[in-house]
Amino acid sequence: MRGLNYNHLYYFWTVAKEGGIARASEILHLTPQTISGQLRVLEDSLGGKLFTRSGRNLVLTDMGRLAFNYADDIFRLGAEMEDVLQGRVSGQPLEFTVGIVDVVPKMVAYRLLEPALHLPEPVRIVCREGKLDHLLADIAVHKLDMVLADTPLSPTANVRAFNHLLGECGITFFAARDLAARYRERFPESLSEAPMLLPATNTALRGALMQWLDQLNIRPRIAGEFEDSALMTAFGHAGVGIFIAPSVIEQDIMRNAAVEPIGRSERVRERFYAISAERRLRHPAVVAVSEAARLEVFTKARKAACVKATA
Repeated sequence: MRGLNYNHLYYFWTVAKEGGIARASEILHLTPQTISGQLRVLEDSLGGKLFTRSGRNLVLTDMGRLAFNYADDIFRLGAEMEDVLQGRVSGQPLEFTVGIVDVVPKMVAYRLLEPALHLPEPVRIVCREGKLDHLLADIAVHKLDMVLADTPLSPTANVRAFNHLLGECGITFFAARDLAARYRERFPESLSEAPMLLPATNTALRGALMQWLDQLNIRPRIAGEFEDSALMTAFGHAGVGIFIAPSVIEQDIMRNAAVEPIGRSERVRERFYAISAERRLRHPAVVAVSEAARLEVFTKARKAACVKATA
């Protein structure tokens, strides 16, 4: 494939996209005979037919459809690269497209992504939320600059991408004022039979939390399960039960949800990762997110946890 001629590939892509050689010749400003000849050269180099005749029409073969899909990605990415480079030169905002796994708390996502908004150049951030496997599919075709996740990419995943640990922290247990006053004493033993609002069973945090509670022989009463941490916080604010959140956003939770902390656990750890298509981070916004998480966001959380532990 080192001998692949991308001019020939472009001619093929244009013919397939426009539905015929005649229309492609008008767009490419080449004679139909020239395009036909170049297509034959491309077919020889690839080792198979790309088109077959159906009456007067050209129809893609199985090999042609596969080649067209790759060519479509190649020329779409080339156009994107051109747009980005021209935009950077003309002073347009740098686009930063992020996929956020839906179980990542919104406040954590904001705290981690916020440093990208303070780069010397203007940044336009685009956030897309979804399941990890869907977001990884987008990063594989370079639709996303990074994915923010609470679990690393599995080594067996069929995606070429790389994990970058942003940081980790313990968890804090919260409740509305009356519940907090009732269960704060003798924490964590007080959690036995206490009404708990828990993350969904398919999350890493739920597994770590239940393992810790089992080790302490604590059996809370599950009052609700949530995939959306913001919804869980809303139910906690209403006094339905005790809920948990990463300690890194403890002050934000207390201020915004008007709830009080019951206790904390450093044994249950929540980790956050930037997953990118590149081993070495290059996008300025992704670099800013990674450096701020390492030097500021989680460093402050560790210091705060140490202060509380010694208080």
